[in-house]
Amino acid sequence: MRAIITGAATGIGALTASKLKARGFEVVALDIAEPVDVDQWIRVDMSDTQSINTALKRLSGGFDCLINNAGLPPRPGLEEKVLSVNFFGLVQITNALIPYLHKGGAIVNTASRAGAAWRDNLEQVRALMALTGPSELSSFIERHHVDHVRAYNLSKEAVIAWSLAQTERLIEKGLRMNSVSPAAVSTGILEDFEAAFGTKMAMNIARVGRPGLPEEIADVIVFLASKESRWIKGNDITIDGGMSALTAADQLKL
Repeated sequence: MRAIITGAATGIGALTASKLKARGFEVVALDIAEPVDVDQWIRVDMSDTQSINTALKRLSGGFDCLINNAGLPPRPGLEEKVLSVNFFGLVQITNALIPYLHKGGAIVNTASRAGAAWRDNLEQVRALMALTGPSELSSFIERHHVDHVRAYNLSKEAVIAWSLAQTERLIEKGLRMNSVSPAAVSTGILEDFEAAFGTKMAMNIARVGRPGLPEEIADVIVFLASKESRWIKGNDITIDGGMSALTAADQLKL
C-alpha cells in the first residue's frame, strides 16, 4: 500500500504520516520542510505552481490514497499565499495525482471548521474557484477586500465546496474524496488562530474543555483514507470536540 501526503513535517500531517506507516503504508511526502517518519520526501513549495510541477515529475508508481494536508494559518500580509497554498495548491496537486490513484483509492482534504459558512458565502467561493490560478489572486483580494482572516476562512470554504463538487467525477473513476474540518487543534500554529479568532475561539475551547490533539484529527484522516470508510463519499467531517453542536444548540434554543 502506498500513500502520498502534503504537509507531513509537523502537526496533523506528521501524526497522519506516522499512523499510515504503522498501518503498513509506504509514505511519500510533499513538503517544503523535511518530515521525519516517511519513506520519501520531495521538496515542494505549495504556493508555487512551477515548484509543484517539478515535484510531480519525481513521482513514480501508483498510490492508494492522497492526503492533502498542507496549509497556512491566518497571518497578516499572507492573504495571497494562504489562498495559494490552502486552495490552489491543493487543487493542482489533486488533479495531477488522480491518474496515479488505484481504483478504490481515497482522497482526504484538510479543511477547517472556519470554512463551515461556505454556503452563506457561496458567491465569493464560486468567484475564487473560477480563477484560473494564483496569478489572479492579487486583483481578487483587492476587489473583494480580503484580509488575512477572510483569506483563511475563504480558502477552507473553497476546499469544502470543491471537495463536494468532485464526488460524481471521482465515482466515475472508482475514487472518492472527503474533507475533514478540525477546530482549535493543539499544534505549533494554535497561537495564529488565537490571534485571528480571539475571544470567540477561547470561549469555544473553554466550553469543550480543551483544544483538539493532532493525533485525534489524524485518526479520522487515516480512517477516511482506508477501505473501512469506502462508502463515505463527498462528506465534510467536523472534528471539534462538540463546538459546532454547542453553537447549534444555542442558536436553536435547545
